[in-house]
Amino acid sequence: MSTIDFVDAELREALEQRPRLKLSDEALPKSRAFIHKLAAATPKPDLPDLGVSEMHVDSIFGAAPIRILMYKPRGRSHRLPAFVHVHGGGFVMGAPEMRDVENRILASKLNCVIVSVDYRLAPEAPYPAALHDVYAVLVWLNANALALDVDPARIGIKGESGGGGIAAGVALYARDKNGPPLAFQHFIYPMIDDRTAIRTDLNPYVGEFVWTQEHNLFGWRALLGQEPGRGDVSPYAAASRADDLSKLPPTYIAVGALDLFLEENMDYAHRLSRAGVPVELHVYPGAYHGFQAAAQARVSQQADRDSFDSLLKCLHG
Repeated sequence: MSTIDFVDAELREALEQRPRLKLSDEALPKSRAFIHKLAAATPKPDLPDLGVSEMHVDSIFGAAPIRILMYKPRGRSHRLPAFVHVHGGGFVMGAPEMRDVENRILASKLNCVIVSVDYRLAPEAPYPAALHDVYAVLVWLNANALALDVDPARIGIKGESGGGGIAAGVALYARDKNGPPLAFQHFIYPMIDDRTAIRTDLNPYVGEFVWTQEHNLFGWRALLGQEPGRGDVSPYAAASRADDLSKLPPTYIAVGALDLFLEENMDYAHRLSRAGVPVELHVYPGAYHGFQAAAQARVSQQADRDSFDSLLKCLHG
């Protein structure tokens, strides 16, 4: 039986129409340009109650100022919860605009502030550049919470794919460096273990579609500046490398059953739970990496509802 037979019927149709991602040193500029073009062409919802602004935040690590997009409901008379958003792209692609429409809708419906970070990309800026950029924005948001009408006790972090991996590293870094406390961490199929890129014993039903082991190897090489799987990889680069997962915030993890990251995500959820961290784990049958882009599929709509409900609970109790 072929792996395609396990793909959800509604997702299979979307998969056939989805352009195949090419990742190499030569193909990377075209892949980046395609993502930007797709984001620019997506119609924006009309939400008069929402303000969207572009700003630059000074780096606490001496790097260039970091561009952010801030989504903030207008006319609210009380301090709002917030989260730092880290876009996906396998560490090598993407920008906040990738999730612009989703962040507009979430900020409006969740009545919260969202700060999406335009962090530096690998391979031009390998680890720890992205970690430093996102952490600096978290520190800035916490330090300026009152001026921004944000409740500093209700600031979380959210990320998808490679962005989820960066967000997980930031949560560990904030814990270990006595940084700003996080109210929650919210991961959508996070990329958290460089060792997956070199495994020879992978589940035979994962990683065939959208984000493959070949893509994963390219992304990790770019981020680390070396071959993945070595013994000296920092847990702030690959969160699964952390020996101690205690004292992390309540965690949400969602992943498809056919996603390359299935086993590393399930293992991380298991280890978090064993460390006393509240965990909400969702595994969606028949779903490959990035399946929520197929918005018409019922499994995608269910995943969106689950993610929304968890964010609502974390932000507003």
